[in-house]
Amino acid sequence: MSDEDDAKQVRSIFISDLHLGTRGAQADLVLEFLRAYDAPTIYLVGDIIDGWRLKSGWYFPQTHNDVIQKLLRKVRKGSKLIYVTGNHDDFLRDFTGLQFGGITLVDDIVHETADGKRLLVIHGDLFDLVVRNAKWLALLGDWAYTVALGLNMALNKVRRWLQLPHWSLSAWAKHKVKNAVNYIGEFETCLAEEARRHDADGVICGHIHHAAFREIDGLTYINTGDWVESCTAFVEHHDGRFELIRWPQGRLKGEAPAPVVVPARPAAVPELAEAARSLLRPAELARILGAQAETAGRKAR
Repeated sequence: MSDEDDAKQVRSIFISDLHLGTRGAQADLVLEFLRAYDAPTIYLVGDIIDGWRLKSGWYFPQTHNDVIQKLLRKVRKGSKLIYVTGNHDDFLRDFTGLQFGGITLVDDIVHETADGKRLLVIHGDLFDLVVRNAKWLALLGDWAYTVALGLNMALNKVRRWLQLPHWSLSAWAKHKVKNAVNYIGEFETCLAEEARRHDADGVICGHIHHAAFREIDGLTYINTGDWVESCTAFVEHHDGRFELIRWPQGRLKGEAPAPVVVPARPAAVPELAEAARSLLRPAELARILGAQAETAGRKAR
């Protein structure tokens, strides 16, 4: 019996920002998710293969190749794969419109839900002013994000030695960046307006590495998150309900993720920028480490 036979069947899967080709990609968790869920239509919402990183040095281990092979296996089994291009895999944008086998390559597409809603599916980078108007800054931010992930590993080794809980440096950086880079604060509103221009009821996007669901001026905004830090995706059930899947938290705790029903409004407010938008200052890192070490020292005394 194949993995597809055991998988939970849903109507559609939306997943983005795998960043295969980078050391931060959680390819093993992506494989787990793809074995657990199957659908006749799978949307890859951009930044699946990180062409930016592969240009600077080849890194594509077997687990990353296994993800590609798993997706191709689903196509051979009958699934339709829609690959929406992103900024990190923008090398594919010269080929949008091509169809081969069960794979369609697009820059954007409108998905019709089981209950008749029209949702624009787009990566979202074209509405990020940094990427549109200052690509060199985005590339610098991409490098900074990679450095931040490496620093996060080193920082948490120290914290484990001090018997302190895990702390996300990149999540902290995102919060700081959100407050600092206010000119991309209209990202979500711009995406919602783009959906309106397509005469759609909402938008499904990625790009900012933060899963979210909310309503903006009567339009549905869904962000699929990423598979570098948060490991999230959305699935559409056969009745049109959308469910946010957080992996592997639900599997580890034995709890099913809570369903998200369009167009309910959740309380969470998404962050508006990628963690790649700023360099973490060494002095700030030293302050964090020093403060935590001092606290642990007082506890030990």
